[in-house]
Parts: sequence; C-alpha cells; structure tokens
Amino acid sequence: MKLLIAFSMLFFLTGNSIFSQTNQKGFALLELYTSEGCSSCPPADELLGKIQNEYRDQNVYVLAYHVDYWDKQGWKDIFSNASFTQRQYDYARFMGKDPIYTPQVIINGKTDYIGSQETSLRNGIKSALSNPATVNLSLEAKQQNNTLVLNYAINGNLKNSRLLVAIVQKSAKSNVKRGENAHRVLSHFQIVQRLQTIDLKSGKGNAIIALPKNFNAQDFEIIGFVQNVNNGIILGAEKANLQSLSI
Repeated sequence: MKLLIAFSMLFFLTGNSIFSQTNQKGFALLELYTSEGCSSCPPADELLGKIQNEYRDQNVYVLAYHVDYWDKQGWKDIFSNASFTQRQYDYARFMGKDPIYTPQVIINGKTDYIGSQETSLRNGIKSALSNPATVNLSLEAKQQNNTLVLNYAINGNLKNSRLLVAIVQKSAKSNVKRGENAHRVLSHFQIVQRLQTIDLKSGKGNAIIALPKNFNAQDFEIIGFVQNVNNGIILGAEKANLQSLSI
C-alpha cells in the first residue's frame, strides 16, 4: 500500500513535465547520415521510418542527420547542417573508416551499416539490444517560450563522457526540384533539428536548449544519449515523453 501511494505521488509531481528513465536493458541508437541530394538515400530514409514505427515501444531510437556535402550538387537540402557533417567525420576517425558516405547508419557509435540494407540493420539492432546499457539516464524538461529547460540525472561511469540532446522532427516531406532526386517528393523521418552538447561535471545538472521555431509537442520529440568523447561509443540513451509537455 505504501509503495502504491509513493508511486502515485511521483506521478503527480512529474505530471506537468517530460519525464523518462532508463533501466539496464539493451538499447539501439541509430544515427542515419542522409541528404536530399543523394539518390541512394530515399530508400534508407523510408527504412529508418519503418524501423522507428516498428520499434516505437522498445529501446530503439532513430536520429536522421542531413549532411551538407551534397548541397553543391544541384540541390540544397533544407535540413542540412555542417555540424552534422563534422559529426560523421568524427565517427570516421573513431572507427578508422574513410571516406564518409550516404546513406550511412551507425548503431551505438560502434558499427556502421549501409542505410538501405534492411537485413544487416535489423541484425545490428538485435545485437545492440542484447547488450545492457552501461549508464542510466533520466530526463525531465519543460518548455518555456522558445526554449527547453532540461534537468538530467545519469548513473554510471561518466569519465570522458558527454550528454547530447537531440530535438527531433518526427516526419516531413520535401519537393525536390533539382539534383539527383529532381522532381521527387521525398519523405523524411526523425530529422534532427538541434543537437545540444552538454559537458558532464557530475551526474546531475540542467541546461537550456533553444527550440526550432516550428516546435510543437505533437510533431517533435526529444532524445538524449551519453557518448564517450574518446571513442564515440554510446553508453545509454533515452527518449522523453512529450505528451505531458507544459507550454
């Protein structure tokens, strides 16, 4: 009875915030590097959208980074960001793989896959889920005007680690007029609009993150993950529940 009362009080206290917490189960963070200017990318975008929908109730998280090195090939991707290209170069350095390419998927910062190869990707997800997370991450946040006020708590070995928080648009369509995908309407999923890096001085802290102008609780979600800065390995990840977002 006491346990039930305690749980009810916790639910009440966090009812107006985004709150989530991981456990020691396995997880799979899929980071897709893609571009509207790449003719090989639409099948990967569609596949990652399919995987996101299929695994929505499991510890599988999808992030799609639109790189900018295709922007000079006849069409500028409206979601592209030079910092995402740099992140892909960082992974190439960590994994000793060169050159970078699209569509590339990196799972838990350890292994890369061609983003359109479904069987390999599913095997990679299965393998990742079989290994427990090495840190526990909990997130609590509220929207204040055009910013997100984030509180976090992390349990585990945080040496040489940082917290990254992605503001993710769940889906969008683009009418591409030039380049390799000219005259096509492309579907995109799990588009990273912001990626905030937070240095970890301790296992608890807070941060204020600027939100995209079109942010809303229905069409966006927030995914946080802890990454080792020396080898790029992801130690744990979590998605916040936006249904109770306080505006």
